[in-house]
Amino acid sequence: MTMKWFAHKRIRHTLRYHPVPRDAWNRLMREAAIFRALSAVERAHLRELSALFLRRKEFSGVRGLTVSAEMALAVAAQACLLILQLGLDCYDDWVGVVIYPGAFRVVRDSTDTIGLVSRQESILSGESWSRGPVILSWDDVARDLAAPEPGFNVVVHEFAHKLDMRDGSANGMPPLHPDMARQQWTEAFSDAFNRLQRQQEQQLYSGIDAYGATAPEEFFAVASEYFFTAPHTLHQQFPAVYEQLVLFYRQDPASRQKMTS
Repeated sequence: MTMKWFAHKRIRHTLRYHPVPRDAWNRLMREAAIFRALSAVERAHLRELSALFLRRKEFSGVRGLTVSAEMALAVAAQACLLILQLGLDCYDDWVGVVIYPGAFRVVRDSTDTIGLVSRQESILSGESWSRGPVILSWDDVARDLAAPEPGFNVVVHEFAHKLDMRDGSANGMPPLHPDMARQQWTEAFSDAFNRLQRQQEQQLYSGIDAYGATAPEEFFAVASEYFFTAPHTLHQQFPAVYEQLVLFYRQDPASRQKMTS
């Protein structure tokens, strides 16, 4: 009881003395398409979550980048959109958000099935580490806000990985709610993932980003991007996946968009 009381007191203190500035919040809600279908009640709750997120996480810029309050707020609000109905505890086991000015290079060693080690170099716009930081390219974050492309959002993608990692590894199945059926999730996502892979092998247009076919964990992150930025596309292509994400995120963006259109 004492711990819960202390936690609630800390939350009330943050919301009272460290709120998100109203002008900055209203501007973000007005200018970023990803938030436009939210109701007034949802926006108010998202603002509170964002304020708490900003107090609990440590933002750092690298390669000379200074992370402004507006930049941190843009990341926080998009990250908290995923947990709007889940709660900030979903992000409790890590603290760091690292932001590069643009895409960043990553070099890793990998070992194949016969033990041969090779060095691979990748250019990334985002990355999530298990119990470590979320790493983002500000160029990509800013692009997603100013000129959004349906199905693409680097913040949603990387924070979906964070939710997936809550049970210790990214495998395309985050810890499910007690009222969700594991078998239904597995069938919906496995069928969709296999179908997307077949479409890529046959060079068929799928309407869903091909990156989702690279691994189950990437399919979950890509599906989450579509869920929040192009929900009607995901519902049309993979309705069973969409319904599972409605149950998981406890949100229905497609219905939300219909109500505001």
